[in-house]
Amino acid sequence: MDSWTDTLRFAFQPVVNLTTGGVAGLEILARPETGDVLAEARRDPELDGRLAVLAFRAAARKETLLPLYVNVFAGTLADLGGLTPLHDAVRAAGRLPWEVTIDIGPPYTHVPQRALLEAIGALRDQGFRICADGVGDGDLPLRLLTDMTPDLVKLDASLLARPAGVRAMRTLCEQLGALLCVEGVETELQCASARSAGAQLAQGELFAPPARLPAAEVYVPPRSPGPAVTPRSGPSVLEFVRPAALLPAAASAGQVRALLTGSPDVSGVLLVDGNGVPVRSVHRSRFLLSMSGRYGHALYADRPAAKLGDQPRTVGVDATAWEVLDVVADGGRDRTSDDVAVVDRYGRCVGVVRLADLVRALAETRVEEAAGLNPLTRLPGSDAITGEVDRRIADGRTFALSWLDVDHFKQVNDGAGFAAGDELIRSVGRALQHAATDSTRVGHIGGDDFLVLADPEGLNPLAVSVLDAPWSAAGRPVTLSLATVLCEPGSVTDHRQAASCLAPLKKAAKSLSGASWVLGRAGLPGLEILRGVAAAPPPAECAVAEPGRG
Repeated sequence: MDSWTDTLRFAFQPVVNLTTGGVAGLEILARPETGDVLAEARRDPELDGRLAVLAFRAAARKETLLPLYVNVFAGTLADLGGLTPLHDAVRAAGRLPWEVTIDIGPPYTHVPQRALLEAIGALRDQGFRICADGVGDGDLPLRLLTDMTPDLVKLDASLLARPAGVRAMRTLCEQLGALLCVEGVETELQCASARSAGAQLAQGELFAPPARLPAAEVYVPPRSPGPAVTPRSGPSVLEFVRPAALLPAAASAGQVRALLTGSPDVSGVLLVDGNGVPVRSVHRSRFLLSMSGRYGHALYADRPAAKLGDQPRTVGVDATAWEVLDVVADGGRDRTSDDVAVVDRYGRCVGVVRLADLVRALAETRVEEAAGLNPLTRLPGSDAITGEVDRRIADGRTFALSWLDVDHFKQVNDGAGFAAGDELIRSVGRALQHAATDSTRVGHIGGDDFLVLADPEGLNPLAVSVLDAPWSAAGRPVTLSLATVLCEPGSVTDHRQAASCLAPLKKAAKSLSGASWVLGRAGLPGLEILRGVAAAPPPAECAVAEPGRG
């Protein structure tokens, strides 16, 4: 009589890195030819645990080096207290637990949360990585999600129609130290939406359908041109992580050679200790050159590969791309092409970063930023500032958005000449940049109009330094006007509402004589005159209309 395992097959679907376009791992999907074994597994934790072991063994038989994603139900973990048979199967296959991510899926209703969290802790102690699956379209409580502190969060593609929700989840992931993945992506428009919302990973039919053989080739749509806003600290290293080729520290040179010759895409091998901490780094070209030299194979084949390796170069998971470049620059010139290992808080390797990926991405960012710079001041335009405004709104941060311009600038140009006017604008731009803190963004909209986005506490020193300075154009005295709207969390929904509140404040500032500064609060009537003398009563309110109302 046939067992249910005789009619069960597994398919593999790539998880794609949206930054590098490479495959970050393979999710193993059960495909029963008859019956509904998954429905049975939802009710039977022992069966679900067996499915996880069978899924891993199916992948191990394919001899893929890619990281694996194994699905289990939340109730299974809470009931079994972990997945000891899976851990044993991983070790028996010669793989390392941190190469396997446990995709924990719903339902979460009626699952004992303490038991689930204890099981997740046990898995993490064994070295497995944790993924919260089905977020946004399931029943995972937000409090439980934060308590799980997953390494990865998977969102359903249906949430892409609600970009504010995806951006908010990206912010939460940053706080938790997790990557954000969108699953079920079927169109290029969905892929573009996932990228713009901040997702680092994605999977779905667009990239590659589930297949019986592990696929490393995927289709990734090209990036759409457009302005990019990069934090001063730079993009996270996690956006560039590739799977690492790992072998035990005691591996022989012959084992490393077999891995490299059988995997032409692998640029190097990391030798790790029993805890997954890199101890030596073996570079592909230098290693194969040593092995191919005269007597090379005879001398090295049976000796430890560590003798042909170098001290590994590592960065933490919270590092930025620029910090990786610093690590590369500090090393010898002959090692500039070496992979840099990315390690977690325990020192365990979670992947590698290639220098070429970083240089390409950072160069593209610089080109996009340069295209959006004002040619007169070399400051970013309004798109960069408004994009950052939306980001701070999604983060729930209080911020001050200001509009600064030169009083009677047309008269300045007419009287002093356009060359003097241009020099004045450049001087104002330099003064704003000089006074700005790390959290302040300065933009030049055009003409004599500037935008300043700052934290509330950083605004006053900037305003004082700029407004108190003696300005002139070809000897003609000039004054500046500054209008600021203070936006508390929930007071505005996007940059358009913030700008609509700022407009009447600018008009009020321009109605004052001398250097002027007015301050309003989004959603509240009234304004404060911080600088300037009122020649006429200013507008009485600076309130933002409620969404959906007039």
